Amino acid sequence: MAASRLAGFCQGVSAALKASRVLITSQAPTSPGCRFAVGLLPGNLPNVTAFHQCRSLHTTLSRKGLEEFFDDPKNWGEEKVKSGASWTCQQLRNKSNEDLHKLWYVLLKERNMLLTLEQEAKRQRLPMPSPERLEKVVDSMDALDKVVQEREDALRLLQTGQEKARPGAWRRDIFGRIIWHKFKQWPIPWYLNKRYNRKRFFAMPYVERFVRLRFEKYARTESRKKSLKKKKEKILQEKFPHLSEAQKSSLA
Repeated sequence: MAASRLAGFCQGVSAALKASRVLITSQAPTSPGCRFAVGLLPGNLPNVTAFHQCRSLHTTLSRKGLEEFFDDPKNWGEEKVKSGASWTCQQLRNKSNEDLHKLWYVLLKERNMLLTLEQEAKRQRLPMPSPERLEKVVDSMDALDKVVQEREDALRLLQTGQEKARPGAWRRDIFGRIIWHKFKQWPIPWYLNKRYNRKRFFAMPYVERFVRLRFEKYARTESRKKSLKKKKEKILQEKFPHLSEAQKSSLA
């Protein structure tokens, strides 16, 4: 029932888009050598067919307008849609920059389509068919972004030797914390810049006590987390002894 209602909505939108396209083409005749409407061209042009060079302009096909925001009609009404695994960093590292650029836009269009499907399912209060597809697309885009960042970092290290995209230095603020200070270009020298001189990249001696307390608090929190994790593992081993024995045998 839920899938049939979603399919009916998609079919209605598709029919409305086709009807609007037929109405537009009937009202604005176009020349055989160009995709632009004749009414949009200047009236003093003697020959409209001289714009045959317009064919070299690559745009989205007219038959694929807003329909790209909806799933394939073959999947309408299906509760489960087959999909492959997400892209991994190891797979993406073997591709060229051009292939990664194309793949990014393919994933972007797929994500927009799935977000539209998810929003429509929420509006109709129906379950989304195969919601794991959206997670796979997001994971693939994150992996692609990571690979591109790795290449940019490698190129920057090779050319300039800088670790960060924006040059800077590790400095200590007035609270005793070690922070990464990003360098910035100023129109005047630093000794004449009042805004820069108001910054303090040092800590007073009485701050050392609070820095030590902060480190102690962090160490105490980490120790508490480790002890809690060990307690949970012990409870699980007592609750499922056969699994713990199997794990010990596999490690041995």
